[in-house]
Amino acid sequence: MRHQDLNLLIIFDAIMTEGAITRAADRLAMTQPAVSNALSRMRSAWNDELFVKDGRGIQPTNFARNLWGQVRGPLGQLEDAIAPSAFDAATATRTFRIAAADITVEAIWGRLRHEIEKSAPGVNLFTIPNNFIDQEDLLNNAEVDLIVGKSTSNVETIRSEYLTSPKFVCVMRHDHPLAKRDELSLEDFIQAEHLLVTLSGQLNNLTDQALNNIGMSRRIAMSVNHFSAVSSLLKQSNLICVVPSMAVEQEIFSDELAVYEVPIEHAPSHVSLMWHKRQENDQGLTWLRQLIARIMRERADQHFNALAKCCRKGYCPEQVKRLVQQNVVAIS
Repeated sequence: MRHQDLNLLIIFDAIMTEGAITRAADRLAMTQPAVSNALSRMRSAWNDELFVKDGRGIQPTNFARNLWGQVRGPLGQLEDAIAPSAFDAATATRTFRIAAADITVEAIWGRLRHEIEKSAPGVNLFTIPNNFIDQEDLLNNAEVDLIVGKSTSNVETIRSEYLTSPKFVCVMRHDHPLAKRDELSLEDFIQAEHLLVTLSGQLNNLTDQALNNIGMSRRIAMSVNHFSAVSSLLKQSNLICVVPSMAVEQEIFSDELAVYEVPIEHAPSHVSLMWHKRQENDQGLTWLRQLIARIMRERADQHFNALAKCCRKGYCPEQVKRLVQQNVVAIS
């Protein structure tokens, strides 16, 4: 391969990775006109437009996507072989893109930022919503470096690390008709009007699958696409909602909502970190993965231990105490 061809491939890889000529120029320490000139040479040499305007941004053509799928792996291996990427958190200037749900952001992003300010002041974190539908595409297309969420991919190009297993509770306002009972029966649960948190927009989750398995169903009267809306909606309505306990942590600890064990067992849900195989040896990403994993596990331990103490003081129903004890065992 001619040296000029390799240079063009490196610039092409940067444009594909960053999704913009300006950011690609910053990544390569080049001027924007220089990257634009290189793009013109690519179009002439490879006989394809490569990128087309899409609003204020650009989108790759099918040829560009196919080409990148073939060259990005070898380019990464070549770069690591020639100059292994050392990463010093204290002096690094780097931006990471992460896909995460609002419950994760609420739970650990404050601590994560505190750690970065203390030990890696030049590191930036950009977060996009995780809708759980296109996770594999986000990593394959290098739109994000990491995903925090439910691991749904079995392909060999996606790596994952288990973080924790959230347990689900059923919550409602204290003056809800069902909140006057000592425990929530399956019959009451099915007949109630449900609020569903669906990040993907799909109106069928683990609870519905468990009900379907026994030939039953529930009425989903309202759905929202983020957990932060749950508490306010429940306090103003007769809705009930099945959520991970961490999503309503403050409401549980301050006794703002009535909390019950979900009266049906369903398949466990696991939260994992996911990244692409091509970044397996990326020292910077390894540092960030280890940092997020440590904070997430510490946060989960703190949550379940605090919830267990809350129950021992008698502020939660006996059913939730048993649920919490199961969590403590699961994460110890």
